[in-house]
Amino acid sequence: MNDGIMTKLRRQLLRRNARHRKNGIQRRAAPVLKSPREIQIMREAGRIVARAHVAIKEAIRPGVSTLDLDRIVLSVLRKYSAISSFYGYHGYPANICASINEELVHGIPSAKRVLKEGDIISIDIGSTYRGFVGDSGWTYAVGEVSAEARRVMEVTEASLWAGIDKAVPGNRVRDISRAIQQCVESSNLYIVKEYTGHGVERAMHEAPQVLNYVSEDVDGGLVLQPGLVIAIEPMVQLGTEKTKTLKDKWTVISKDHSLSAHFEHTIAITNHGPKILTVL
Repeated sequence: MNDGIMTKLRRQLLRRNARHRKNGIQRRAAPVLKSPREIQIMREAGRIVARAHVAIKEAIRPGVSTLDLDRIVLSVLRKYSAISSFYGYHGYPANICASINEELVHGIPSAKRVLKEGDIISIDIGSTYRGFVGDSGWTYAVGEVSAEARRVMEVTEASLWAGIDKAVPGNRVRDISRAIQQCVESSNLYIVKEYTGHGVERAMHEAPQVLNYVSEDVDGGLVLQPGLVIAIEPMVQLGTEKTKTLKDKWTVISKDHSLSAHFEHTIAITNHGPKILTVL
């Protein structure tokens, strides 16, 4: 595949609506609304992800390799009768994504990638439990980190909560996107536009696409309804919105090698407000 695996995925998942506009087609894949029973199963899938993040937070320290972290998560998933949603996905070779410093997403765990004091690391975990997916990513500090590292982490997390606040019935997907964008850009940081949030169900990436910025994409106009489940995941960089993919065809880094952060929760839209599924 000449363009690489991730370029293909970007075409399929993130530029679908742009192709539709170019061809004069204004349509979107219909999101699947979940029943209360299905959302309860997804809540359990999300709780398993949250337990894995607790184990990761306790394990992160200088001297630990990203392969060590992958094995810790696999142990948690097995304990609760879940499997990794990532392993084997379009050939992905690991159970988690572990992305350090300028690595934005999709970093492949390795025994050679050893954490150092001052690093920041994004850990993205997906669990499949009874056929349904839970998906959550978090960026962690390794010991004491720089003021710039702390800033990009804090702003990215704040933008996640700003987006979640807008995940209520009657709002549109675009309201989530706008809240994230305003939070990030008011802090003079950069939203990565090539990667985005998404619907979640039995597959990891479902309709709708949930951008982290406002555009004319078709999914942005979708009205949020109870039963819709989405992953909201702002991805932010310190110095540029541009990225590049490394030779492993998975790891995405900031083009200027500035620090990156990624925070994500899976959210169910309910009549009582947003329900975060990926917490304890």
